[in-house]
Amino acid sequence: MAKVILISQFPLPYSKIGSWTTLYQNYMEGKHSIDYIICEQPETRFPNIHYEIVGQTLTLKLKKKYHKNNYIGYLEALEKILATGEKHIIQIVDNFGIIKPLQEFLASKGLRNRCYIQFFYHGFAPFYGNLDSRNFYEFIDEMVLLTYDSYKTHKEYYTILPCRFSVLHNGINTDKFYKITPEKKKALREKLGFTSEKIFIWCSQDRPKKGLDLMLDVWNRIQEKHDNCTLLVIGTNRKETIKGVVFLGKIPNSELPDYYQAADAYLFPTLWHEGFGLSLIEAMHCGCYCIASALGGVPEVLQYGKLGRLIENPHFISEWIEAIEEFLSESSSYPSIPKELYSKEDWNLGMEERIFDAKKSLER
Repeated sequence: MAKVILISQFPLPYSKIGSWTTLYQNYMEGKHSIDYIICEQPETRFPNIHYEIVGQTLTLKLKKKYHKNNYIGYLEALEKILATGEKHIIQIVDNFGIIKPLQEFLASKGLRNRCYIQFFYHGFAPFYGNLDSRNFYEFIDEMVLLTYDSYKTHKEYYTILPCRFSVLHNGINTDKFYKITPEKKKALREKLGFTSEKIFIWCSQDRPKKGLDLMLDVWNRIQEKHDNCTLLVIGTNRKETIKGVVFLGKIPNSELPDYYQAADAYLFPTLWHEGFGLSLIEAMHCGCYCIASALGGVPEVLQYGKLGRLIENPHFISEWIEAIEEFLSESSSYPSIPKELYSKEDWNLGMEERIFDAKKSLER
């Protein structure tokens, strides 16, 4: 039976905040099918997995420079595993740069026919131009995307797609992110010191494409009519004073559920084609009404408006104001979210299916 190798550009488990690294950590903590991990030295290791560590030695640095190949350490580690003579599934996440060196390595060793390459892409829009994509898609066996809408976009953009595609939605720990009772919400607000009638949250990295400046402009106008609302901003600690806005800085992942559970609505004003949006489903499962840009994979995540309000023209301030005021008028109803929807259990099952199908393909 084929073995599974995960090549990771991050040490796993990953001690910092990450999206796909968290997905794999949730997966590795239960029943899983990963046999090998190739990565840099992690602080701890997953049990019952064979590691090949890519060290940052002087010798390796000289090799990288001499061969003009930044991935030579990963390929040397991979060669040790492939020497067993078995067939292997090689999983790569978002690391487009390693594909060409990997292709050349497998061809030079005569090993390509014993490997199945699964590439997991956590973006939305096509990464390569139409002509530049040919070599990439001819080499990999399977492209795993976050949404079906992303697949449609790839299918419509590229004139040739000579590999198979599949979809694996993101998943979160729904035992950690869940809705609490009104009584517990009230007590949690008191504990956190929030006294406003309605609490909104924005949570992300403070980059222009995440839409914080747009949302702060929106909030200035909301405050003119609704002064008993507060916007909590998580992820940045800007040194500015805005009425009705509280900058909380970076909050540890372990504490995030408290803020989602204490809030009424989650604002997701992304201004780029988001792949999926983990924070969106975290807030949703905690009982927040979600108001989000209709860009990238977001409409599919919110089931095209069934699970929240989609802003069709997210660059227009007026549409955000209208949606927020509609929510404040209490004309918007909270959707019912099944616990298993976008859960880690669902993601783990999907990963097992992707690996099982790949092994069947290698048996031919």
